[in-house]
Amino acid sequence: MKILFAGGGTGGHVVPILAIVRETRKIYQKQDLEFYYLGPKDEFGSILLSQEGVKVKYILAGKIRRYLSVKAVPENILDILFKIPLGVLQSFFYIFLLSPDLIFSKGGFGSVPVAIAGKILLTPIFLHESDVVPGLANRFISKFASEIFASFPKTEYFSLKKMIIVGNPIRKELLNAPKETAKQFFKIKTAKPVILVLGGSQGAQRINDKILEILADLLESFELILQSGEKNFETIKAEAKVVAKEALLESFHLFPFLKEPELRQAFGASDLIVSRAGSGSIFEIAAANKPSVLIPLPESAQNHQVKNAYSYSQNGACQVIEESNFTSHFFLERLKYLFSHPSELKKMVEASQAFARPEAAKITANYLVEYLLR
Repeated sequence: MKILFAGGGTGGHVVPILAIVRETRKIYQKQDLEFYYLGPKDEFGSILLSQEGVKVKYILAGKIRRYLSVKAVPENILDILFKIPLGVLQSFFYIFLLSPDLIFSKGGFGSVPVAIAGKILLTPIFLHESDVVPGLANRFISKFASEIFASFPKTEYFSLKKMIIVGNPIRKELLNAPKETAKQFFKIKTAKPVILVLGGSQGAQRINDKILEILADLLESFELILQSGEKNFETIKAEAKVVAKEALLESFHLFPFLKEPELRQAFGASDLIVSRAGSGSIFEIAAANKPSVLIPLPESAQNHQVKNAYSYSQNGACQVIEESNFTSHFFLERLKYLFSHPSELKKMVEASQAFARPEAAKITANYLVEYLLR
């Protein structure tokens, strides 16, 4: 049994695939199970996939830029005339040789050549959409897909006949770290509430900057775990020493990137999570049953992070601060307000529990295995 995954190459595409791979192995435990991945070169994703025993093959992939700039026009021409056709040929070659039983596309521009080649070779294609509003690539691939797994109940564009609402697959290994053990992991010695700040795999520079502006004031009231991103780590570490006293910095727990075991402990220790509004982050926060403040990335394609955040906030699971309103002192006062009103935090926890779909990976894996065993 061979399953070929395809994606755009970002952490948002790769992490759900890891969760599905793990659940599929639990369900189908025979030796003939093989996993492959086709997509554009991405070192971070390749490491994660290889660690799970997924065999990675690289292809060229181009994308269509829908903004006007001097560089965009020639880049679009290059991608449309050369990269995408070459990516289709490479995908055709790999799919022909591998003969997978199905293709599971996680979306993104890197999955388009794979979907085209898979359609030509009559390989069944299944699509997963993470966001409320699908990107151009997934809208295109949806025409080939037998079924579309969606994360949000009100996902736009797709035919309801094709959609199965499952949520965004998450790694269940991130959940249920005991709070006291997690606090010991980060050497947290105070009784101050713990704030976890996530900016995705690359960090979020603008969120980091606002936090540095009020770091001393934040640390007076809170323990802070900050995933800064690799590029920002040394700069933030140096600036923190300038803006906050050494005694306060004992409450500042800075990491360039939280690997899976560290992220599990961070979820366990935290009393509230601050994050961008990628689908993966939202569904992990919900499954961890944590209150949250979401700051959507305004440049996200089709404004999908803003729509994700407001969809999640509809039942009160989080508070949304759009970046145009995200000033450092407003943010600090918002945190202080929430922790001075425990009933508000309790409502957010209950709402996140109602929204959560921790079994999304298991449901998806079950569906794929049942399809292949027909």
